[in-house]
Amino acid sequence: MILNYIWISLILLAVIMGVVQAICFGNVDIFSTILNSTFDSAKTGFELSIGLTGVLSLWMGIMKIGEQAGAVNSLGKAINPFFCRIFPDIPKGHPVFGTMLMNIAANMLGLDNAATPMGLKAMNELQELNSDKQKASNAMIMFVVLGASGLTLIPTTIMAYRAQLGAANPADVFLPILIATYVATLAGLISVCIAQRIKMKDPVVLCTVIGLTALVALLVWASAMLDPHTLSVLSAAVAAIILLAVICWFVIQAMCKKINVYDAFIDGAKGGFQTAIGIIPYLIAILVAVGMFRASGAMGLLEQGIAWCFAACGINPDLAGAVPTALMKPLSGSGARGLMLEAMTTHGADSLVGRLCCILQGTTDTTFYVLAVYFGSVNIKDTRHAVACCLIADLAGVIVAFAIAPIFFG
Repeated sequence: MILNYIWISLILLAVIMGVVQAICFGNVDIFSTILNSTFDSAKTGFELSIGLTGVLSLWMGIMKIGEQAGAVNSLGKAINPFFCRIFPDIPKGHPVFGTMLMNIAANMLGLDNAATPMGLKAMNELQELNSDKQKASNAMIMFVVLGASGLTLIPTTIMAYRAQLGAANPADVFLPILIATYVATLAGLISVCIAQRIKMKDPVVLCTVIGLTALVALLVWASAMLDPHTLSVLSAAVAAIILLAVICWFVIQAMCKKINVYDAFIDGAKGGFQTAIGIIPYLIAILVAVGMFRASGAMGLLEQGIAWCFAACGINPDLAGAVPTALMKPLSGSGARGLMLEAMTTHGADSLVGRLCCILQGTTDTTFYVLAVYFGSVNIKDTRHAVACCLIADLAGVIVAFAIAPIFFG
């Protein structure tokens, strides 16, 4: 519903801006420009989707190997002691722990197709434990906030889009995304712990949070000590090493379990092809609306206004082009993806704005979509502090993304 209003607004504002230009400045050619932008944007959306097929099929095939090899289960077992502390209301040994761990682990590995069904199953199991069926329980809120904060270890789709748009190194945003998404998740976790009075001084919770935070802080410190070129090269190398290590882990674990690795890859790759084809209508819809908005001059006017505000506050005005993506992300995943692609197409995949939009896209999940789907699946009417905690995570992720993009990419 929200995306519907956004889509209509972009089109109507583009036409209104065209009328203003025609009447006030005599620019009657603006209508042809706006109309031509719809054809160009539709063509771009189709070409992007088709071009994405190969890369997306590749990574979804690799992820399928990891799924069948039990990588998700392995990751789930590793974080089980921590989860027992932040979900104190759930009885020890309850089956919902396994379901939640599978969902979180699948999200971290970029297995969206596996994550959503497990997430909905977890919500149903949590509803069975819920004493008030109309009000979200503490466990539900913690689970949803962790999901909406979008902690992702492998931003597969973003790297695929960057490859399609000609990025010199599609994986160079890997480390910045990892830092931003961790901070967003940490902010969401802390906000829920405060609201629910969960003891963060518990040794397991404290050690986990301090250890991970120290690692991220070390990455930020090391990044600040290097010049942008060296940092970009090093970040790309680290990303490549990590991703290759993950691939090897998946393949070796699958071999040890005597899984047919080739067949698993083919099975996952088929899903990648279907996913790429399935997003064509959505991608064309948002790119056409954004293209009209930019062709009318409205996007340029908006970016100039934001750039002026940034400059007045001492912030790099070049970052203004990423603000629309930041504002759209909590409302619509497909809308934010369209703005990200439009920014990379306009400014370049390796531009500061293009890379920042990628970081923003990978930092958090689509907050209101997650809230609607997860709570709607169990008919929860009162979400209590879930929305506030999710938005805190969003804000933290956005701030960090804007702060570290210039550090990594100058």
